[in-house]
Amino acid sequence: MLLKYILETKGIVKDFPGVRALEQVDLKIKKGEVHALVGENGAGKSTLMLTLGGIHKPDEGEILIEGERVHFESAHDANSKGISVVYQELSLVPNLSVAENIFANRQPVGKLNIIKKQDLIQKTKEMLKLFNIDYIDPMMLVKNLSIANQQVVEILKAISFNPKILILDEPTSSLTEIEVKRLFDNIRMLKKKGISFIYISHHLHEIFEIADSVTILRDGKYICDADVKDIDEDFLIRNMVGREIVNMYGERKENPKIGDTIFEVKDISKKDSYHNINFSVRQGEIVGFAGLVGAGRTEVGRGIFGAEPIDSGEIYLEGKKLKIKSPSDAIKHKISYLTEDRKTQGLYLDFSIKSNFISNKLDDFTSGIFIKDNKVNRSVEGYIKEFGVVTPSADRNVSNLSGGNQQKVLLGMWFGIHPKVLIVDEPTRGVDVGAKSEIYELLRELASKGTAVIVISSDLPEVLGISDRIIVMKEGHIVGELSKEEADEENVIALATGVDK
Repeated sequence: MLLKYILETKGIVKDFPGVRALEQVDLKIKKGEVHALVGENGAGKSTLMLTLGGIHKPDEGEILIEGERVHFESAHDANSKGISVVYQELSLVPNLSVAENIFANRQPVGKLNIIKKQDLIQKTKEMLKLFNIDYIDPMMLVKNLSIANQQVVEILKAISFNPKILILDEPTSSLTEIEVKRLFDNIRMLKKKGISFIYISHHLHEIFEIADSVTILRDGKYICDADVKDIDEDFLIRNMVGREIVNMYGERKENPKIGDTIFEVKDISKKDSYHNINFSVRQGEIVGFAGLVGAGRTEVGRGIFGAEPIDSGEIYLEGKKLKIKSPSDAIKHKISYLTEDRKTQGLYLDFSIKSNFISNKLDDFTSGIFIKDNKVNRSVEGYIKEFGVVTPSADRNVSNLSGGNQQKVLLGMWFGIHPKVLIVDEPTRGVDVGAKSEIYELLRELASKGTAVIVISSDLPEVLGISDRIIVMKEGHIVGELSKEEADEENVIALATGVDK
């Protein structure tokens, strides 16, 4: 008898103190298919993934692999039964080699349990050949690889267990369009070998490019499933958020119109990062920066903000030349920078929402050595409401918030200095579709008040959707500029790669 599904979950329930994370969730995966799992932050995707990966045990329900009911006592147990997981937060050990990471605790050994190095290298080369990679040395330390190549190593590590089902959690969050294409080619290759995939992503356009079918979760509940060929993006969004979202990126309001140039960068350079960067932003304009990973976009943003001071060149605000040697200098001039890595560089995760909101403008809330608690409370409650942060209290630790709410807190921090220039780097990374729409609306609202907004993003649809003008970088240089009318994926990628259309 030919089994229809290689993996099924039936009525999965998972409770945590005070909350039911999963309620009667069903999932059906066919052999050799890519099955997308979508939903907003808090929908239950991660809990279901961790349950399938052997990290959590379901309180009710059952998991079947090839028709047989299974129980997982650990992640190793899940691996042995055919399920491997590639988590969004990479689990590699930076100071170990590629080979040591892929075959951690499973290296080939000889007598006296001594690792057979040549055998380890050969096995690693065979794994790399799966992705047609010959430019990575098996003995190279993982910390010396790009994020994209670290992602490849993480996937190869999971594949080395010979899984029947491979779960990918936000696998493209740090990849450019070119690297995403390479990943998708590899997924299709592995599909042909009979491997099934559960693909989790907030990038809905990816679902239609790589997935065969999709299951939608909302508030820990199964909503529906469908063949991707039978649905569109509006169907996904409507079922994910339970409401209609029209034009996620929003539209520019005719009034107020874009004003005069307010911010200029002239010939700024930093050794080994970027060279002779020139651009300007007008009052109320949103300028997008596109390019491949390593193009220098983030470094330019950090240079302007003083986090990595420039070696040469000039920065002007409202016609006045600025001296920016540190972030505090930038803040004094009303220049904000929202980092791409909110967890390690943007937020104080172990501090409250309140503490984070006021952290970059303490002078506004202090008198001598005393903090004006009433002023803090009024201000923070106002920001929580304005930015739609879902929380029972302003005293809640930021680490306990969803990714979308953490991002809103970060935005609130920098909107709070009333910036004349706002630089946002990967503003919606790891954020669900509902929160994305809200963040785009906040950026447009700030621009409508006259702020010059710079958006740095690897998400090409995001850059195209939000920007009034797009600047493209390649290998530390600006290689082109496109108006909103000229900008499309083909034109941007052609400039970013240096390939003629």
